Amino acid sequence: VKIGKNCIIHANVSICDYSEIGDNVVINPNTVIGGDAFFFKKRQNGHIEWDKLKTVGRVIIEDDVEIGSGCTVDRGATGDTTIGKGTKIDNMVHVGHGVVIGKNCLIAAQCGIAGKTILEDEVILWGQVGVNKELVLAKGTVVLAKSGLGINTQQGKTYFGTPAEEARQYWRKWSYFKHLPDLIEQLNQAGILKKNEQKELIEQ
Repeated sequence: VKIGKNCIIHANVSICDYSEIGDNVVINPNTVIGGDAFFFKKRQNGHIEWDKLKTVGRVIIEDDVEIGSGCTVDRGATGDTTIGKGTKIDNMVHVGHGVVIGKNCLIAAQCGIAGKTILEDEVILWGQVGVNKELVLAKGTVVLAKSGLGINTQQGKTYFGTPAEEARQYWRKWSYFKHLPDLIEQLNQAGILKKNEQKELIEQ
């Protein structure tokens, strides 16, 4: 393990093998840096068994990073997990194996980032965002709270929903959806819908 200058490592932090931490880094209590990757291979032996594969990567934390309490940053399975300079991570965040986080990102509480995903510079994830594996979040992406992201993003755009899509598209659809009961009633009054068809639409 290598730790740079002027770092603050709070109580009960675990820093595991081969981790490298830059200067001016703050790691808050009960965080684990460099735990094994969640990296298993399925084997059929009359029933399913999971073989744990060896974790050989590192965790690299660059200068001026702050990591909150109760976070886990896993080592890369075959490459490195990297947190870029100036990035700030809130409490209870999980960073999966091989994730690369760019410079000056902001990640709020209870986010989970699956393995091998890349966050380019200045990405913001608000609370309880889940990010699928092997995605690329382009520079300046914002993902709003409680979203489930399963697609690559475009630079500077904001996303929301589960599954997440560009926020403006989501809100436009939601606006239409709110008016659906009125639309069904209008169709019913015009005699276009039968009663059973109206009931089916409302239930859907």
